[in-house]
Amino acid sequence: MSPKALGIKQAAQNRKAYHDYFVLEKFEAGIELYGTEVKSIRMGGINLKDAFCTVKDGELFVRGMHISPYEKGNIFNRDPLRPRRLLMHKREILKLYGRLKQEGLALIPLSVYFKDSIVKIELGLCKGKKLHDKRDAEAERDAGREMDRTIKERNM
Repeated sequence: MSPKALGIKQAAQNRKAYHDYFVLEKFEAGIELYGTEVKSIRMGGINLKDAFCTVKDGELFVRGMHISPYEKGNIFNRDPLRPRRLLMHKREILKLYGRLKQEGLALIPLSVYFKDSIVKIELGLCKGKKLHDKRDAEAERDAGREMDRTIKERNM
């Protein structure tokens, strides 16, 4: 089924995360937001570029995620960079926390989307790439593009 048929609408994607990290596993979480923040996300006023997740007192928080203040909002607008609580089961959070501490991994937001009318965030359990890994990935991507160009030219 297509994402549209499932009621999923992409709001933002963190392309930099795929460049800087190997994504080992993906998780879905809800996010605690205020009304004007949801309206701002609907208008595309969200940036995940420098976002990361932390666990504090058994709760999961996303930090560094920028949600622009809603233009038509007034006193109800919140701080654009405030830490926002993520909604997952306690057991899942503790399992993630154990893996983060033990294996030295990072929990990075990969995308924000609407599932029907609810804002969800896709988290990736990630391992950092070294410089040579980034170069290998770039060379592989360029080779794929070159092959696609060659195939396209020969078919015309």
